[in-house]
Parts: sequence; structure tokens; C-alpha cells
Amino acid sequence: MTPLIVPVMITFGVFLLAMVAVGFWTYQDTLTFSDFALGGRRLSAVVAALSAGASDMSGWLFLGLPGAVYAAGIGASWIAIGLAVGTYLNWLLVAPRLRTYTERAGDAKTLSAYLEERFEDGSHVLRLLSATVIVVFFTVYVASGLLAGGVLFEGIFGGGFEFALTVFAVVIVVYTVLGGFRAVSVTHTVQATVMFCAAIALPAIALVALGGFGALHDKLTRHTSSLLDMGAKAGFDGDHWTSGRPLTAVAVISLLAWGLGYFGQPHILVRFMSIRSTREIPKARRIGVTWVVACLAGACLIGLVGIAALDHRPDNPETVFIALCAQLVNPWVAGILLVAVLAAIKSTADSQLLVSAMALTEDFYGAFLKRSASDAAKVLAARATVVVVALVAYAIALSGGAVLDIVAYAWAGFGAAFGPVILLSLYWPRMTRAGAMAGIVTGAATVLLWKHIDPLLGPLRSGIYEMVPGVLAATAAALIFGTWVGRPPLRTWSGRYDTTAPAARVPKTPSAR
Repeated sequence: MTPLIVPVMITFGVFLLAMVAVGFWTYQDTLTFSDFALGGRRLSAVVAALSAGASDMSGWLFLGLPGAVYAAGIGASWIAIGLAVGTYLNWLLVAPRLRTYTERAGDAKTLSAYLEERFEDGSHVLRLLSATVIVVFFTVYVASGLLAGGVLFEGIFGGGFEFALTVFAVVIVVYTVLGGFRAVSVTHTVQATVMFCAAIALPAIALVALGGFGALHDKLTRHTSSLLDMGAKAGFDGDHWTSGRPLTAVAVISLLAWGLGYFGQPHILVRFMSIRSTREIPKARRIGVTWVVACLAGACLIGLVGIAALDHRPDNPETVFIALCAQLVNPWVAGILLVAVLAAIKSTADSQLLVSAMALTEDFYGAFLKRSASDAAKVLAARATVVVVALVAYAIALSGGAVLDIVAYAWAGFGAAFGPVILLSLYWPRMTRAGAMAGIVTGAATVLLWKHIDPLLGPLRSGIYEMVPGVLAATAAALIFGTWVGRPPLRTWSGRYDTTAPAARVPKTPSAR
């Protein structure tokens, strides 16, 4: 891959400098904490849609997902189907109501603040609990982004893992600290465009080189028909692909279950909170879903064409995108295409850094440590916490691991902890604070402990993705406690008050004080 080094270094350098320039450009518009946290709720449909997509599809889009399809065949694409469906339902069911209520609920700037207002929790316990879950899982999630950067640099340059982590962390921190949410969203628009083009261009180039879909089909079936069987998982014996084994119902459910995670992802939900009007949401939904479907389809196709087109099997399946670029296109074109991988990694990591900083600043510093903090003090604290979270994530990333495995763990944690609670908070007006707390605790604990619980089940051991038991357990806990423990909120998601509630039960909510 030596011919790639100079073009990639130049294209990467230009791209990273451009991202830093955006941070300086947006710095002058980041005057208040609302600007830093939500961009003043001024995102257009296009920016909100592309920013949500870019925040969602991290480095695993061009590393983990093509690698999974390359290693196991089209059966691994069930995960893409689940994600596409989840994206559509999230824009349809969550976006309009969450945008409306977070503004009416005291102009909530974080999910934790929204939940506190929604369930009228004057004790701040719910806010503290949800913010803790966000910081813990997001720190792990950011680490997966930095790790993906290390994989990218290793695949191109043959080394420099620690150097890659350092460069990524510094660049992301600089423009996030300077421009906050606005800088992140502007860079996402550019990065999402680059990702879309790369997801379409690389498989198209490979198909032309192969001679079309017919030639691709022939080459894949020559290895084994399992590569094109949605119900099978192909294997590899060191020399060639083998028929492998059929996918079980549990395996398919586990892959589809990734779609359940969307309802609880703070870095995606915050895009719904920041769009300038609910009238923009239908347009944003169409743009966002189209972008996601195209990128996921392209990523899966990259894995398949890699099997047919590559002359040499890469040591790490997650580098199939890099190997195709090196073999099929001019080094300068390859450099531009590989920027898409860098963009995917950065666009998720910066979102997660920002949401973590907001949780630490708004939900810990502002709500507990210094409630009288000025707007300027909050902005300064938010910028400092971006650096702190990045340093911790950097330390975690140094331990290595598989990108898709780390993403799967963090994704399940958020999906199970927040997904059921967010949906119930928007569609069940009489759900209680106890139900929300029980749902968050049960969902997060199930995900954290499932790898220890599942082996203890003996003959009933399933091996299912922890998202599934996590969401089921969280939903059950939220429904049970939400029905039988505590009082229903006086105010519904729409901002109206329940006038049938006894006057003696009217709480002193944060918004009423």
C-alpha cells in the first residue's frame, strides 16, 4: 500500500485542517450555552438529517459492517435492515414529539433535563441517574471511534496506532471545543456528503472492474452459495470460503435488534431537539432515511465485492474497504475515498463528546455543583469536559479490541436504558417517575450483566444480543413501576396540565419553582 501513503496523508491533512477551520469559523456564533449545546435550535431539515445520519454511522459503517459481510456473506446484512427500519421509526415516532416537548419543558438542553421535567422530579435523582448512564456508555463509545481511527491508520500506513489516536483526539477536541454543536453539525453536513459518495462510488467502481452484478454473482457462488444466502453464515478455513452454517432465529433477531437502539441514542435524539421547527421533520425524515439506506446498502455491497475482487485476503476483515481502494483506484482517488472512513469515525466521536460534555456540564455542574453558574461559566465548563472525556476515551482505546464489538456494547446500553423510557414518556402521559427510573436502571444493568447471566442459564443459554433482553426487561420494569408506583405527572408531553388531578398532589416541579 506504499503508493497510497503520500496522497492519503495530503487528503487527510487537508480534511482535518478544514474541520479545525470550521471550529474557528463557528466560534464567533457560539455565544451562549444554548448555542454550544443545541445550536440555538436553528438546524434546517437538511443539516439535521445529515447530522443525525453522520452521528449514527460511525467508523463501523466502512470498517465493521463491510468486514462482517466480507467474513460471513450477505447473511450479516440483517443488521443493516434493522438499522434502516429503526431510523425510519425514530424520525416518525420520536422526532416530532421530542422536539415539541423538550422546548416546552423548560427549554431542556439534554435528555436528562427533559426526563426530569417530564416526570416532575424535584429531587434531581432521575436527572443524576440518566446523566451517569450517558457519560459511562458514551465514554466507551468515543473509545470505539478512536479505536477505529487506529485501525484505519494501521491498514493504510502499516503502523502508528497510538499516533492515530492522538491526532484524532486533538483535531476533534479542537473544533468541538471552539464551535460546540454548531461546529459539529456543519462538519457533519460535509462529512455525510463524503460518506454518501464513497458508499456509492467504491462498490460501483468494483462492479465495473468485475463486469457487473452477474459476474459478482458467479464469483461468489463459485466460493459457496452461502455467501448470497440471507439465512446462512459462511465460514473461512484459511484458504477459501466454506458453506458455514444456517443462521438461527436468535442470530437473525440479534442482528435486527440493532434497530431497537435508535429510540435511546442521545447523540441522535439531540438532533431532533435542535431542528428549528416540527414542520421541517417530514422533509428531514425523507432525507435522513434515504441517506441511511444508501450508505448501508453500499457498505454491505463493499463486503461482497471485496470477496470477489480482492487478489489477496486482508489479515483483518475490517480493512476490506481500505484494501479495495488500494487495489482498484488511483492513489489520489483512494485518498479521497478513504477520507469517508475518517469522516465516519469523526462525525460520531465528536457528537458523543459533545453530548457527554453537556451531561457533565448541565446535569452535574449546573444542576448540583453550581446552580447559579452564569451562561459563560457553563460554556467554559462544557469546553473543559470535552477534553476530560476525550482523555478517558483515549486511555480506553489504547487497550484495543474489535470496533464492531465495542459499538455493539455501547449501542445496546443506550438502546435498553433510554429507548423504552423515551417512547413511554412521549406516548403514555400517566407514566410515573418511578417507572422511568426503573426502566433506565433495569435496561442498563441487563446490558452490563448479560454476558454473565446468559452462561448461567445452562440449556436455556441463547447467545442473543444483549439489546433484546435489555429492552424487554426495561420495558417490563417501566410498565410495572410506572403503573403501580408513584403518581402520574400533572403535565403531559404536550405541555398541558391534567386538571383532574387532586390539588394536593400538585408537585413543586423544577419548571414551577
